Amino acid sequence: MKLRKNSLKPLRFDRSGAIDAAFGLEERDIAAAIPELEAVRQELGARVAGTAAGSADGGFIGLPERLLREYLEDRQSSDLGRIFRRANHMQSFADRVVVLGAGGSTFGARAIMDACCQPYWNELSRGDRGSKPRMYFAGDSFDNDATQSLLYLLGAHRDHIATDEIERWGLVAISKNGEALETSVAFRQFLNALEKSVGGERSQLADLIVSVTQEGSSLHAMAESAGAKDHLPIPTGIGERFSVFSSVGLLPAALIGVNVIELLQGAAWMTDHFFTAPAHENLVLQYVSVNHLLATKHGIDQRVLSAWSNSLASFGRWNDHLWSESLGKDGRGATPITAINSGDLYTRHQQHACGLANKLINNVILDEYRFDALPIGLRSENTDGLNSISEMALPELMRTSMELTNQSLHTCGRPTTTLHVPCLDELHLGQLLQMMMLCAVVEGEWAGIDPWNQPELDALQTQISRSLRYR
Repeated sequence: MKLRKNSLKPLRFDRSGAIDAAFGLEERDIAAAIPELEAVRQELGARVAGTAAGSADGGFIGLPERLLREYLEDRQSSDLGRIFRRANHMQSFADRVVVLGAGGSTFGARAIMDACCQPYWNELSRGDRGSKPRMYFAGDSFDNDATQSLLYLLGAHRDHIATDEIERWGLVAISKNGEALETSVAFRQFLNALEKSVGGERSQLADLIVSVTQEGSSLHAMAESAGAKDHLPIPTGIGERFSVFSSVGLLPAALIGVNVIELLQGAAWMTDHFFTAPAHENLVLQYVSVNHLLATKHGIDQRVLSAWSNSLASFGRWNDHLWSESLGKDGRGATPITAINSGDLYTRHQQHACGLANKLINNVILDEYRFDALPIGLRSENTDGLNSISEMALPELMRTSMELTNQSLHTCGRPTTTLHVPCLDELHLGQLLQMMMLCAVVEGEWAGIDPWNQPELDALQTQISRSLRYR
């Protein structure tokens, strides 16, 4: 399939900052772990191919390639065809879209939006957004003020019927089983406001509501009762935290004009790389080996994702969710923490460098940026003394800051790794998302932790739901 404009470059993983006998690993540690990791890779490969019994949740692994293949075979009836058709339809009817969902139902979509769109997307004019809608996320908490503020922004306080696409807004409700109480409550509240905004016209509601959930769920039934005609199912065998490449993540992405094809191509490339690249070049096996061995050999049970771009903040939250739910079980599993640098150096570096020696710093840095490099610039008065480096641009300052931070951490006996992302576009974000999901699963299987379930969270959600629903 032809790429729209970009060329794929592989991510690069540099583990040299974690190879030090004094505070990190030795090469022989990693070499000794490779046979066990190879066994995990083979077992996952057999599971994807359907030749081994095991958890059906592994469906996310082959999903990107399957979606692309089916779209090539039948653009109208395929899952991607349906997603594109629904996104194009809603784009023409609404200038704002509210995406409702909790946890993995929206974290992936937020990560895609923040990484692939301009940082102030919602502040741009409709023309600058290419007639794509603004996008807001809700339905993940019972926060009264956040909900009221968004409803106010949408005009729910006004007795006014929207008459054109500039005034109209749409609603996408996402929940795998439809049982997340936060999402159900928000759907009722926003649906009431949406009905009011169109004067109760059910024909207009049908253009402005989409549910992404399992057939027959309470969320699906609620949407249908309101007149919604479009429903996008979530494939079986894919847990919410692994669902970013299903309609859960792809419909919101398509709505704001993200190149979904390239996103999936990047993910499919990472899957192929995982199954075919030799161990010493394999991004997944190398990342897992360093992270897991530092935990088991040195007690390094906190992993800091040090993302050197504000556009990766939502990716960091998605990543925290992925690792926490996948490996936090039975008194085990490293604690994931996200830092957004260089800003968070002022918040966290002192503790990371000189606090408890139980942290691995996993840097994620961009090799290229979306916009041209912005230099410091000259000032005639030079009161800040920066004229001597006025030609330096922000990307160079960021790289220098990261290099000096790593040196400081190493001096203090703290291991680091660096994952280089060639640029933050769909092709390379697709690689990054799929890599992290594969890493979480591989480490879980290697460590003997079930990476697919979340029993304590499920029990808590059930308890909250029953306590509140049946008072």
